[in-house]
This record gives sequence, C-alpha cells and structure tokens, in this order.
Amino acid sequence: MKASVWIASATFLMCSAAMASEFASEKEAEALVGKVVTAVKANKAKTYEEITAKDAKWIDRDLYPVVYGLDGKVLAHGQNAKQVGKELIDLKDPDGKAFVKERVDLANSKGKFWQDYKFTDPITKKALPKRAYCEKLDDTVICAGVYKR
Repeated sequence: MKASVWIASATFLMCSAAMASEFASEKEAEALVGKVVTAVKANKAKTYEEITAKDAKWIDRDLYPVVYGLDGKVLAHGQNAKQVGKELIDLKDPDGKAFVKERVDLANSKGKFWQDYKFTDPITKKALPKRAYCEKLDDTVICAGVYKR
C-alpha cells in the first residue's frame, strides 16, 4: 500500500513539473528581457532582425520579446513580423486597454516595470491575460511576457 501511495505521489509531482515547464515563468521573462538588452547594446540591427525572424535563441515556448520605440512603433516582434514598422500607440487589448500607450508611459516614468493586459497566446491562439516585464533602453522599451493560465 505504501509503495502505491509513493508511486502516485511521484507521478503527480512529475506531471506537475512537466506542466509547469510547458509555459514560461515570470523569472524567465525577466531573464529574456535582460538578454535582449545586452544584445541590443552590442548590435541593435542584428538583434531586431533575429527577434523578428523568430530565431530560436529569442523564442522559448510561449515566451518571446517585443521592442517598441517610445512613439509606439514596433521595432522587433518575436511572434508577428507584420507588426514591425507599425505605430501601435493606440492599440487596445480586448478589454479596451491602450496597453502600448501605457507601456510607453510606464517606460518613461519607471524604466523597469511589470504590466498586465490581454494578448493573443501564440500556442492557443486565444486572447489571455498576460503579464509583461519591460525595461526602457534609450528610446525603446523591451518587453517579454507570460500568459496567465
């Protein structure tokens, strides 16, 4: 009896760990933003190109970076290359939140911050609550977020 309880517990823990690792964490989002900041400082054009091309070093499960200019123009996007070059300052999430404008405002006032909004999950293709970690770098804001499931 004790062996079957132990096996059931171990199986539950392994399944929980596997499910948790299926999606990115807040810690991983912070680390990715830091990695992008470092790369942009070294070679901005190359980093933007790699992000937008969905280079594997920038995309991890449902985690990807996005870079905006402080005017709301998309400079690099790890999931939607069609947005690059577009000014999205007035873009709203499904709840009507102007999240790009808020992001730019927070970048100017705080520098480093977390932001909550809704966005389409690249895995489920559904609009889900999302929490993005962002850092201002010169005249840009670099973000990566996790979906709340």
